[in-house]
Formats: sequence, C-alpha cells, structure tokens
Amino acid sequence: MPRLLAAFIGLIAWVGLGIQFYATFGTSGSVLETLWIILRFFTITTNLIVAITMTAVALDRRVSPVIHAGVTLAIGLVGVVYVTLLRGLLQLEGAALIADTILHYAVPIMTVLYWIAIAPKYGLRWQHSLLWSLYPLAYFAYAIVRGSIDGRYPYPFMNLAELGPARTALNAVRLAIAFVIAGVLMVAFSRLAGRNQGRPLG
Repeated sequence: MPRLLAAFIGLIAWVGLGIQFYATFGTSGSVLETLWIILRFFTITTNLIVAITMTAVALDRRVSPVIHAGVTLAIGLVGVVYVTLLRGLLQLEGAALIADTILHYAVPIMTVLYWIAIAPKYGLRWQHSLLWSLYPLAYFAYAIVRGSIDGRYPYPFMNLAELGPARTALNAVRLAIAFVIAGVLMVAFSRLAGRNQGRPLG
C-alpha cells in the first residue's frame, strides 16, 4: 500500500508537470523555450523532485528519510507560499488552471499527508533543518542569475530590478528562516510520532 500510494502521488505530479508543459508549449511553440520558461519556477523544480522521489519509492528504491523529509518540506511550502502570497496574481484558465491546481494544491497536500502518515522518520536531526534550507537558497540564487540574464523574475519577492539588492537579499533570508523553522517542526513531529527507528520504505 505505501508503494501504491507513492506511485499515485508520483503519477499525479508527472501529470501536472505534463499539463503545465503542454499549456506553456501552446504559447511558446518551442520545446527548448518551454523548458526554459517553466524551469524558472520553484513550483516546477520542486514538483519535479517530488515526482522523481515518489517514483523511486514506488519502484522500491531506497530513499533516505532525510531526503524524503526535505522534499516534503519544500513541496509543503510551495503550497503555503502560493496560497498566502501568490494566489490570484494571474488569471488562469483551461490547461494552465488544471496544472496550477495540481502543482500548487494536490501534490503538496498529498505529499505532506503521505509523509505524516506513512513515510519513515527515523534519523532526523535538528541540524537537518539547516541542510534543507540550502535548496531554496540555491534556487533563489539560480532565479536571480536567470533574471539578470533575461530580465524575468519568477516571483515578485525575487524581483531584483524592482526591489534592489538589499530587499531581495532580505527576502532570501526570510525564505531560509521559514524553511529552518518548518524543518525544526518536522523533526519535532518525527520525534513525537515515535518513529525514529525502523527500516525505510523505498
């Protein structure tokens, strides 16, 4: 059952990514340009990581609880940030709206619930919260470099051209702090759940 559920979540993530690719390709008309556009977004890169991770679990490949927790943390915050800061900025319809719903709501909710109810949680340490924050910081740097090249920034709080270096750096720090706090809460939950021992699934 755990592997079947992981397969289902992975499939939903792949489908959402596929629909997003299709919707973007419809306006760009180029495979390479479509990839360049969609890989600008943290939502896309994180859903891609979720799709790969859950597919690996479904195929009975070993996935470290530390990695699984970090992936869950990232996709969970995708949903939280979207709902609190980004929802409604764009008017979507058709395939784009379907992809938006899958990638910002369905996949984050299912992945978090899977981790809470099923995923192994042994071996998680407080310092892992710092490790997990490296991913959003690396993405932040990547997005800023891309934006400086083509003048397009994926999210308003990353818009270096409008906000300036100081405010943009402050937003990066805030993002990292949010990850660390959420990571600490995940480790605390894993300990309260009493599941720090056992063999990993996948």
